[in-house]
Amino acid sequence: MVQLSPDSAVVNRGFLGTRILREIWREVTFGVGMWGALRPLIAAILAAVPFLFLGQHFNRQHQRATDWSLLQIPLALTIVLWVLLYLWSIFDAWRDAVAGMGQGQS
Repeated sequence: MVQLSPDSAVVNRGFLGTRILREIWREVTFGVGMWGALRPLIAAILAAVPFLFLGQHFNRQHQRATDWSLLQIPLALTIVLWVLLYLWSIFDAWRDAVAGMGQGQS
């Protein structure tokens, strides 16, 4: 059995635009006020700052932020080393090709 609360009947009254705006406001405030709805947005914006993990600090997950900060060190070295290896391979191929031209190899 489905019962409608008296509040749902009140919400359905009024113009369509007013009902839409009221529903949008209800979704934005998420039932806990404006701060409750903005908190995840602020955490996501802070987390978008690279290398600092400010979103985790904002959420008071300091240990997780510290762990991820330490984890990014070998990952960053891997990327740097990979880029250096890639650039070296280009130079090495060019150098071997130049050396082969001088010896008459085809």
